[in-house]
Amino acid sequence: MILLQYILPQHFLSRLMFRFARIETLWIKNTCTRWFVNKYHVNLAEAELENIEDYINFNDFFTRALKTGLRPISESKLISPVDGVISQTGKIQDSQILQAKGRQYSTSELLADKASEELENGSFATIYLSPKDYHRIHMPCDGVLISMKYIPGNLFSVNQKTVNQVKKIFARNERLICLFDTDFGVMAFVLVGAIFVGSMQTEWQGQITPPYSKTVINYDYKGREISLAKGDELGRFNMGSTVIMLLPEDFPEMNLHAGQQLKMGQALI
Repeated sequence: MILLQYILPQHFLSRLMFRFARIETLWIKNTCTRWFVNKYHVNLAEAELENIEDYINFNDFFTRALKTGLRPISESKLISPVDGVISQTGKIQDSQILQAKGRQYSTSELLADKASEELENGSFATIYLSPKDYHRIHMPCDGVLISMKYIPGNLFSVNQKTVNQVKKIFARNERLICLFDTDFGVMAFVLVGAIFVGSMQTEWQGQITPPYSKTVINYDYKGREISLAKGDELGRFNMGSTVIMLLPEDFPEMNLHAGQQLKMGQALI
């Protein structure tokens, strides 16, 4: 299956998924959603809408809201931005980020630009969102948006088996890089696309993909005072993927380990 991903028309298939996920024909969206819930053991008891028939389409279900108060926001300096599992975490050493055992990539490759010195020697956390997870993304700390960059790329799957095999996958896949000014310095927050991730969107810019650009797109927000508080919704994956946080050198060590399950809002330090 990993070899097949190299030859599949990744963007074409993702465009098809984007359209399919928005079909409102009742029997199609209900059948698909019911199959998905059973296949991935989705806990609908957490959802604001527990009845699958109440969703407009499959994407409406996939990006479902949770019941109010179900994910309390910790008073910690940094919280988990998503429900997911830690793929890798640790210190960035000599500008290298650990992808998987025996595989690394650089901060400049991920950001498609030279990273600031404090990020090159900082720390990182890579969090994978599985199909069953809650797929809204929240702000891990208070911050002011500086800029955003869309990087075109591949759409390999980001499940652990593929991550273990495909070199520099997070620096090869399509991604959104958001830079925030925070109380502890500049934080880079990266949304990584994947096959069947038909769309990524942010609260301040709306839907970014599709269309899929073949060139880098830069967004400058200096002077616009776009502030997000810890726990505010930052964006959504319309289908699931991975987020990566790059934190500055002086930031306290995160109490995390690979394979650890996270819930949005829980303390990371």
